[in-house]
Amino acid sequence: MTGVGIVGAGTMGVGVAQCAAEAGHQVVVVDSDPAALAAGPVRLRDGIRMSRLLGRTPLEPKGAAERVRWVRDPAELHEAGFVVECVRERIPVKEAVLRRLDEVCPPETVFASCTSAVPITLLASYTNRPDRVIGTHFMNPAPLKDAVEVIRSPLTGAETLRRTTELLGTMGKEAIVVGDAPGFVSNRVLMATVNDAARVVQEGTADAAAVDRIFQECFGHAMGPLRTADLIGLDTVVDSLHVLLECTGDKGFEPCELLAELVAEGRTGRKSGRGFHTYRTIQAGNPVPLHNLSRGA
Repeated sequence: MTGVGIVGAGTMGVGVAQCAAEAGHQVVVVDSDPAALAAGPVRLRDGIRMSRLLGRTPLEPKGAAERVRWVRDPAELHEAGFVVECVRERIPVKEAVLRRLDEVCPPETVFASCTSAVPITLLASYTNRPDRVIGTHFMNPAPLKDAVEVIRSPLTGAETLRRTTELLGTMGKEAIVVGDAPGFVSNRVLMATVNDAARVVQEGTADAAAVDRIFQECFGHAMGPLRTADLIGLDTVVDSLHVLLECTGDKGFEPCELLAELVAEGRTGRKSGRGFHTYRTIQAGNPVPLHNLSRGA
């Protein structure tokens, strides 16, 4: 078995594919959406160029991009030794993908989920290899982050953890290993914070810029919670909140009205150009903030 498989050619899937390709791995990206497959190679080359501009990789875009194949059929992953699932944060979608992967991949293949909140124990139950299922929660943008939240369920085998940390090491990523729970560490805390920060804007206490400045200038955060939410994608935030609500029963994870409204309007953050803040795109898709959202402030 050789190579790394990626399921999902969205922002995260392309970012993880870039990390693997720049590390020298042969990569196969699977997505059933022709539009996503068509856009993937362009976004990959743009990402590699950006990494070069930032001094994070010496590779020419063409070199890494040639190590990536783009296909529609998951059966193309029949030789992959490691598969990273990067599909939408909805439990039925992930279940369908994992059941299909379990059919087409060798028993030794490790399945790593880039889930934002779904417990790994639940995802493992959709396969016949629970000891080879693990969480690899890459943060966005994956090529620019130095660490990955790795989630080991009680069923995850020691060899699976070793292979995962070894693969991440080839990408220059530090594996921060945590136990299994809804939202793990990062999103159990972050999603609640984003939801409450959105409520602050919704209620007119402050606009989005003021909320983010409090966290940046008073707490020393690199970005405030709402600019972070824009970077993640507000649709992904809402999906993650629904997962946390379902898995914990905590009503505090019910997405606030403002978040739901923004997603319904197509204002999903940086990828759409508008979210809590408004962005313009320059230099290989790197968004720059222009305005921020205010509700009655």
